[in-house]
Amino acid sequence: MRTRRFANERLVVLASLGLASLVCVGLEFVRELHFQNQGFRFLLWNLALAWIPLLIGLGVYDRYRRGTRLSILVPGALVWLLFLPNAPYIVTDFIHLAPAPRTPLWFDGIVLSAFAWNGILLGFVSLYLVHAVARHRFGVRWGWTIAFGSLGLASAGVYLGRFLRWNSWDLLLRPGQRLAQLAPALTEASALTHAATVTLLFTTLLAATYLAFYALVGLPFDAARRR
Repeated sequence: MRTRRFANERLVVLASLGLASLVCVGLEFVRELHFQNQGFRFLLWNLALAWIPLLIGLGVYDRYRRGTRLSILVPGALVWLLFLPNAPYIVTDFIHLAPAPRTPLWFDGIVLSAFAWNGILLGFVSLYLVHAVARHRFGVRWGWTIAFGSLGLASAGVYLGRFLRWNSWDLLLRPGQRLAQLAPALTEASALTHAATVTLLFTTLLAATYLAFYALVGLPFDAARRR
């Protein structure tokens, strides 16, 4: 697995992400209290959902480091994948950026940007942890295959959430109803083209950004594993 660069690295990373999230919450409160506009309150819920894959990914990573069998970790990894789209989903909230009577457009742009970047960071850190597990267990090639495959599935999940209004827990609580909703769209060429285009574009964006993130953070291994 990766070697920590300093003793309190995890605490610093989590504290930094928490601080960034608090800044987002503060911006939303300023929007509500100063500009008397509550139209972006949904961003608070979306940000909370973006934390879920990070917490699950951290649990999977820690359990793997402690020697838990991979078969036991698979359910947790699947739940992580189910909630992963919630992190990059916040980027699509830019569709709500429009002139408002009480709030300056530039301020709304800052608010949405802050939430979107926090969502991306939370998602990438969680993917980084799962990627580390996959690379350690299956090797470099399969590690990247799983990482990019996860981004592709997350992009498909973002499409389902934005355009079909799915939630991550829908496949657990009402899978039949949701799949029945999806079935008619699979027979329409225009719907399939639209879904494939949006998913491919979002996957490309996320993959390119994750490569940059990965290059900056790196993934060193223990000397024992390299030998």
